[in-house]
Amino acid sequence: MRIAVTGSIATDHLMTFPGRFADQLVADQLHTVSLSFLVDNLDVRRGGVGANIAFGMGQLGTRPILVGAAGSDFDEYRAWLDRHGVDTASVRISEVLHTARFVCTTDADHNQIGSFYTGAMSEARLIELKAVADRVGGLDLVLIGADDPEGMLRHTEECRSRGIPFAADFSQQIARMNGDEIRVLLEGATYLFSNEYEKGLIESKTGWSDEEILSKVGHRVTTLGSRGVRIERVGQDPIEVGCPEEELKADPTGVGDAFRAGFLSGLAWGVSLERAAQVGCMLATLVIETVGTQEYQLSRAHFMDRFTKAYGDEAATEVRAHLS
Repeated sequence: MRIAVTGSIATDHLMTFPGRFADQLVADQLHTVSLSFLVDNLDVRRGGVGANIAFGMGQLGTRPILVGAAGSDFDEYRAWLDRHGVDTASVRISEVLHTARFVCTTDADHNQIGSFYTGAMSEARLIELKAVADRVGGLDLVLIGADDPEGMLRHTEECRSRGIPFAADFSQQIARMNGDEIRVLLEGATYLFSNEYEKGLIESKTGWSDEEILSKVGHRVTTLGSRGVRIERVGQDPIEVGCPEEELKADPTGVGDAFRAGFLSGLAWGVSLERAAQVGCMLATLVIETVGTQEYQLSRAHFMDRFTKAYGDEAATEVRAHLS
C-alpha cells in the first residue's frame, strides 16, 4: 500500500532563559519593548507534522512518501529521513525560501516567547499529486496534514477529482480555518483525524453535528489523550483502544503525529482497524517517553515486548508478522 504524507516540514530552535521574563518588563514601557535574553542552551530539533508522521512510518518499515516544501537548507534533514526509511524524492525545494522554522525561548516560569517562520512551507500549494503518483506507480491513500492552507485545499480537491482516497488531518491549522474551508477539507475523506478538542471545534465551525460529519467521512478517528483512541463508522459500534502503560512522561510533543504514523502503518500492512490503532497507541507511548518528536529509538524486540504486554499474544502475533 503506497501512502503519501503531506504536511509541514520544519525545524525547532528551542532555548532556555534562566530568569523570568516578567522581571525584564517595565509596565509603563511596554509600547517600546527592546529586549535580548542571554540563554543557557540551544536545542535544535527536527519537526513538522508531515515529517514527523513520515519518520514514524519509516521506523515501522512502511516506506511512506513525504510530500511537502522545504528550503535549500534541507539537505541534512533529508539525509536523516532517507536513512530512516522515508521517500523524500517528492519534497519540493524552494529556490528562495528557507525551511519553516519555530524559534522559542522559555523562561524559568515556563513562559514562552516564540516566532514561527512559514518560509518554504508556503510553496506546498505548488505541488501536484499527480506527479507524485506517476513517480511511484499510483497512490492508495494520501494523508493531508497541517500545511500551507492553500496547499491543503489543493491536495484535497486533487484527491477528489482523481479518485485517490484521502485522510483529513487539520491539526494546528484548524484554528485559522473557517467553517467553509473545513467543510471542503473533510467532505468525502476516508479518514478524519482529530483530538477531542479539535472534534468539538470542527463541529462548532462547520455547524454540522457529530452524526452529520460521520455521514460525510468513512471513519472518524478521535484521539483521547491518555485514554487512547475511538474509531467511529456509520451503523457500526465504535472501536475503542487504550494506551499502553507509560514508563515515564518526558515530552508530549509529537505524540499525535506518532499515533497517525502507527495507525497508517497498520493500514499499509492490511491489519484490522483495532490492530492499527493499537500500533498507533504503542508508537505514541514511545514518543511521550522521549524528548523530541524524532529522537526515539524503535527496537523491534522492545516494541513487541511492550505491545504484547499491552494488547496480548494474539494481537502481537498479527503485528509481529509485519514489523520490520
